[in-house]
Amino acid sequence: MKLKLASAIAIMAGFGMLASCKNEAIPNPNAPSMEEIIKNPTLTQLNSLIIGTESSMRNRLEIYIDAVSVLGREYYRHSGSDPRWTDVILGKDATVLPAGGFFASIPWDSRYNVVKNCNLLLQGIENSKYFPNANVKNGYSAFTKTIKAYQLMLILNGTHDNGIRLEVTDPYNPGPIVTRAVALEAIATMLNEADGLLANAEFSFPLSAGFEGFETPANFRKFNRALAARVAVYRERWADALTILPNSFLSMTAGASLTTGPKHIYSLGTNDQVNELFLQQDNEDEIQMAHPSYITAMEAGDDRIGKARLRAKAIAFEDLSGTHEMRIFKTQTDPIGIIRNEELVLLFAEASAQTNALPAAADAVNFIRTSHGLTARLDLDTKDKLIDEILKQRRFSLWGEGHRWIDMRRYNRLNQLPVDRTGDKIWSQIPVPLSENSK
Repeated sequence: MKLKLASAIAIMAGFGMLASCKNEAIPNPNAPSMEEIIKNPTLTQLNSLIIGTESSMRNRLEIYIDAVSVLGREYYRHSGSDPRWTDVILGKDATVLPAGGFFASIPWDSRYNVVKNCNLLLQGIENSKYFPNANVKNGYSAFTKTIKAYQLMLILNGTHDNGIRLEVTDPYNPGPIVTRAVALEAIATMLNEADGLLANAEFSFPLSAGFEGFETPANFRKFNRALAARVAVYRERWADALTILPNSFLSMTAGASLTTGPKHIYSLGTNDQVNELFLQQDNEDEIQMAHPSYITAMEAGDDRIGKARLRAKAIAFEDLSGTHEMRIFKTQTDPIGIIRNEELVLLFAEASAQTNALPAAADAVNFIRTSHGLTARLDLDTKDKLIDEILKQRRFSLWGEGHRWIDMRRYNRLNQLPVDRTGDKIWSQIPVPLSENSK
């Protein structure tokens, strides 16, 4: 069942939007309170929460992607109205990354809004007496747990060893901040629980066109397994990743699309959202300037050069300069991928290399290379060579999608990222927001 998200924000407003771990829902005098709804919600009410949850996954996503891309020196973000993009985030003459910055609070709050929407859904699912059978209930629960796990993963990508909260059901008494290892285990468990439910599930709720091809329990399960594979790699559970990936939508057959996967969709419709990662070409005030090394390090003939566009004139700001700007998104309504086949191929390559299945890893890497107009490498005969090549391909394949900083951190290579100004620093993690320290 396809659904446009144009009215999703309005629907969520009708139930009351959630703002932070401490704030309560905003009451709406024209609608039942959320407390009343979740006591015994109808399927229509649950469907509205599903719609709103999917819609809210897009909220302020551009801040997260811009921030981790800048931290990973994929591109520099210039904003005429906010110098912090080229000041604090780049560590200019700073000793610490402040916990009071927007780059900490906005990703944290916006993702936890979705987590708490998911918690409300899970409460409502448990309380509802309107399910016609257990399989329908399983479908609601599996969707919700999968999305909740994904949102927690994004938060942890930023905070890393600073940890995250797993329990935020009670806004006045949230659970403790747990370690990265504990958080990753909980996220993996949540995805596995959802996977088990999807084995006997029906979907009686609408999903947007962003989930086209993944709107049935069987295919949504492939999405769930794709996320689980990413988590397994983050945990260095290489054998687990290789067990999980065949149950995802991984494909390395001839002609397989590398862009296949669920997406966040946007429109110009009333009450809907546009893709805020899209910026006008040759803009002077708002710029995502490709780091020059993205251009110079790329092999001749690589079609991924098209992700960065040559500007009409070179740009310079705050002692930083470049010639290209990020051009992944051509319009305000271009979708943003959640996870796609190209990443899955590279996850397979990485897990294979780490388990010494070197020929399989080389085949996967060369599938990516030849898909982008390059020749296959025939000298990928050691683990070290393969890991170097995998990180290189991840750099170009997933550029501007929020992975480079995380990848270099995973391999203790942050010191290899470029520092273009004296006094700048490469941060290893984002602090937990200052507002959370008192809870």
